Amino acid sequence: MFKILLISFLACLFYQDEPTMSWNPNKKLNWTNFQATPKPHHEVIAVTASGLSFHYSTTRYNTGRIDYDFEVIAHFYPEKSWYIKDDVTEITLAHERLHFDITELHARKFRQRVKDTKFSTNIDAEMDAINIAINTELRDMQKQYDLDTSHSRIVEKQVVWQSFIAEALDNLANYQE
Repeated sequence: MFKILLISFLACLFYQDEPTMSWNPNKKLNWTNFQATPKPHHEVIAVTASGLSFHYSTTRYNTGRIDYDFEVIAHFYPEKSWYIKDDVTEITLAHERLHFDITELHARKFRQRVKDTKFSTNIDAEMDAINIAINTELRDMQKQYDLDTSHSRIVEKQVVWQSFIAEALDNLANYQE
């Protein structure tokens, strides 16, 4: 019925010209945020395009010490997100919102993993490995969420996922940007 379109971009490789919305706990998605033209599919009535942007910079010293700064942001892409007005419900919107919340959860996991890592002189490869791992985990969780909830059709499973993600976000509140 629904399908998630997960878009992951590395900000260090290129910059986004398209509008984005950063995840904000006080600003929930609403249907006006979904601005793309609906694409007729057999079972798809809404698409949430979200992903992570990541960039970092390093300073290397003659002593071998390496300092780094990094940023990870969960984004929603309005111009790639859409819905079929006559087919969606508030349950559909809750389902799509949770896709964006799952993206934020993985932004927090990403921040935690970077902060907990003791990097070697091979920091570039290590940062890339974290990025690849987190984006794989994000993609897998998005797919599992859709499978478990049958794209929001199984309301009881939707409620379970909402509680699970809310608790996971709370557990990683220290890693909220």
